[in-house]
Formats: sequence, structure tokens, C-alpha cells
Amino acid sequence: MARRATQLTPGTGKPEQIATVLEHEIRSGVLGFGDRLQSENELVQRFSVSRNTVRKGLEELSSRGLITTKVGIGSFVTFDGMPVDDAIGWSRALANAGANAETRTLRLEIIEDAELAAKLGVESSSFIAVDRVRTNADDGHAISIERSRLPLSPELEDVPLRGLRERSLHQTLRGAGLVSDHGEEWVDIEMLSAADAAILDCAPGTPFL
Repeated sequence: MARRATQLTPGTGKPEQIATVLEHEIRSGVLGFGDRLQSENELVQRFSVSRNTVRKGLEELSSRGLITTKVGIGSFVTFDGMPVDDAIGWSRALANAGANAETRTLRLEIIEDAELAAKLGVESSSFIAVDRVRTNADDGHAISIERSRLPLSPELEDVPLRGLRERSLHQTLRGAGLVSDHGEEWVDIEMLSAADAAILDCAPGTPFL
């Protein structure tokens, strides 16, 4: 969609102004969840700034949790106007946010991963692998593939046999007396592998958020 040239005002950093203009378009619904932003070249022309300034503006917008940028593909809106409180578990959080999602477990087993153990700085290389796919219950389209790895501990060693409590990883951890202290989340765009594309019923190489 074409956008009129936008005049920036002096006194405030140009990257911040660019981010604020685009944030308004996202929060007002002009740009919706999953929409691709204008290309860097188009934004350079629109705001009459350098490519570096545009990139800084997009970085600022990303830091506000509104977009994600994939080199060679573009920037996409990740804000859908509905905050998701994942502290209660993703299944319940999505339901509370109005998403009618179904979750299917693809894998629940004990694995060995020395590389992950070294990265996390833990002694044991034994983990519980929990791979799941979420789909929209109304039309069946894919929402996400999740791959979780839990350090194997006495509290969790029977999970692969009895399954997840209430089909929820969050509830399983709470039931074992394990409460997250902190964590990190990333949002990115990946080109689907043949295996993931088959799970999601998409073409291999499809960009997926």
C-alpha cells in the first residue's frame, strides 16, 4: 500500500520519529498482524532519510515489540492488538485472547543433547523433548510449532510416560513444584524446512513467523 511522504520535525531523533509514526499505523490497525512493512527503499523515500536511519527506526520499533525483521525478506507486524499473558501458559493465554487453538503433541521423550547442555551450563545432557503444533480449531490453519527442552530431573522423569498435566507444559511444571524464575522470548521469521512444512501443511521455503 502506498504511503504519502512524511515530514519529520526537528528536535527529536529521526529514528524515534519513524518508529512512532509506524507504531501509530500498527496500533490503529492500518497495518495488521502479519502485514509486511514498506521496504527500506520505500521508507527512505517516504521519510527522506538515509537507509541507516530507517534501519535504526525499525530496530526501535522491534524493541517496542511491534515488528520482527528478517534480512532479505522484510519487516512484519507481530502486534495483533491483543496482549497475551503467557505467564498462565500459552494454551490458556491464547484462549483468553480469543484464539480458538488446538494443540497436538508431536514428540514427548527423553533425549541426549550435549551441545544444549554446554550452552546452558548444566552438567547432565539428558533433556525431555516436548514438540507440539498449534492450529486454529475453526479452519485448521497452522499457528505455531513449539520445541521445548526441559533438563531431566526427578520431578519430571515420569512425564514421558504419563504425558503432560492437563495437556499443558505450564501446568506440568507447576504440578512438579517448578516455577520459572525468568526467561527469554524471541520472535523471528524462518523459511520452513520440508519436515516442518509437512507438519504445517505449507510449501517448503514458506516464510513462517
